Amino acid sequence: MPLLADAYRVIAPDMRGLGDSSGPTGGYDKKTVAADIGELIGQLELGPCHVVGHDWGGPVAFALAAWSPERVRTLSMLDVTAPGIGPDLSQGGRRWHHQFHMTPELPETLMTGREREYYGWFYRTFAARPDAIDEAAIDEYLRSYATPEGIRRGLAYYRAIPDDIADNRAFAETGRLSMPVLALGGASSRGRGREPLDSLAAIADLVEGGAIEDCGHFLPEEQPEVLARRLLAFFAKHG
Repeated sequence: MPLLADAYRVIAPDMRGLGDSSGPTGGYDKKTVAADIGELIGQLELGPCHVVGHDWGGPVAFALAAWSPERVRTLSMLDVTAPGIGPDLSQGGRRWHHQFHMTPELPETLMTGREREYYGWFYRTFAARPDAIDEAAIDEYLRSYATPEGIRRGLAYYRAIPDDIADNRAFAETGRLSMPVLALGGASSRGRGREPLDSLAAIADLVEGGAIEDCGHFLPEEQPEVLARRLLAFFAKHG
């Protein structure tokens, strides 16, 4: 964010149920979460924005672009695909935690009291190097996630995947994205490589992107300078 802030006003909202945002019992399908973000854009009178989403922020950004295109100047998706479009979001089961998190009750039982060990495994192994996410950041993540409510809210994003797939496929039957799209993935470790580009190319008219080398899933933390250069060039091109 600091690398973008000299040129742009940067706003990073906590999506519903995450960080310090409120956590309702429902509405974690990405179309509904995107409506939250669209309302925020409207209330702040920002006009069409350069919208960037990483991890679950990506499908939310996609939903915003699909159903509220007037809010989106450009769409950038980082190391995630659009559920139900192009390459499989769960990589045919290789993203094993997707199905695990969708299982009723069991994840809460096994994760409670072991949050640092469980979440820490992802921070270490989904990056190209195990120390990419520093301890201060992990402490902040656990402040939000390491509670019964925090666990419930995090799992709710996964449990809405079937709804997300249905919504996106319904959109794809009659619509396409007309705004410019940047789709990037990490080339190393458990990064998705070119999958984001392949996914968005199936539904958008103007797409560019590819894979960032020496980078796993956490593009903003692992390669901030490279990512900032790509985003700034993309924004300037489609200003």
